[in-house]
Amino acid sequence: MKDNNDALDKWFFLSNSFNVIHDKLEKMLVEHYDLSLNEFYVLYFISNTEDKELRLQQIQEMIGLSQSATSRLIVRMEAKNCGALERHVCEDDKRGIYTRITELGENKFQRVLETVNELLQKEFQQMTKLQSILDKM
Repeated sequence: MKDNNDALDKWFFLSNSFNVIHDKLEKMLVEHYDLSLNEFYVLYFISNTEDKELRLQQIQEMIGLSQSATSRLIVRMEAKNCGALERHVCEDDKRGIYTRITELGENKFQRVLETVNELLQKEFQQMTKLQSILDKM
């Protein structure tokens, strides 16, 4: 007799798929671009703003890291050989610190983005095939 755990089975499939793709993205980014997944997320979020900048607090909320972990992440990205980010103080509120993507950072992001999209498309196709097989069982 088969248990009616369809929702739970789907959740496990989704959770496992997320973990597999996350690990593949992280590995690819580190090996090919010397970039962590969180660093990629920072470039993605900043690059998609009109002014190409975000407050540190906004980045922290978007990525889900603590304030200190976000600060360390940004410092590493400013210090990397390419200088992907730069900080500046908000003119209106001297307590506010903004992080801006540099031209070098934007160029690196565009190269990385193409590779990330290719990997995601490939993984989503495999997930769809696997899910159709599981549905038939």
